[in-house]
Amino acid sequence: MLLQTQLKALLQDGARGAERHDARHLQRSWRRFAAFAYVVEQYGYRYEGLSPLSPKGSPNPYFAFRRMPDAAERAARTAAQYPNALDGGPLPGMRPGGHRLRPLPEAERDVDLLHARIMVDYSRSHRRRGLIALVVLALALLIPLSRTGFSATALLVCGGGWLFFAVLWALGLFIARRRQRRYGEMLRAAGVDRPQDQH
Repeated sequence: MLLQTQLKALLQDGARGAERHDARHLQRSWRRFAAFAYVVEQYGYRYEGLSPLSPKGSPNPYFAFRRMPDAAERAARTAAQYPNALDGGPLPGMRPGGHRLRPLPEAERDVDLLHARIMVDYSRSHRRRGLIALVVLALALLIPLSRTGFSATALLVCGGGWLFFAVLWALGLFIARRRQRRYGEMLRAAGVDRPQDQH
């Protein structure tokens, strides 16, 4: 149902001739959203990156798709080939039945590249989110300390709790950077240039 709603919104923007279509990541996985981005391209809108509408640090950000010069022809051709797409029928480049956002072998590479681009763009928006949370946590820990007193035991407990979350943040940052590097290398190997940081 969610997929049909997103497709209808795309087709409405296409019918209006909107230059940009914004879609929120609401799929179960980033891979499925990349498959959705592939489908969007078949209707005439190419993936561009994070949308200006996307709140910083959101776990479900908006992504922008830019209208292609031949968008009307693409949309008409796709609608003719897949007339039941909005009613649960097959989607362009995707396997029929079951989970509708599973790419066919011929679409796999394009979906992989879209997935890499999306992950690189998404990771850029989350660089400072954990650091801000650590600062807020440190300030929040001052509240119970001010009530119980700044004893050595209270400071040790609060400091230990903060350190635990700091280690988790550092580990998450390490994993995210390694993932971003891997996807970036994949894009470079495919000759895909990424735009400068937009956020």
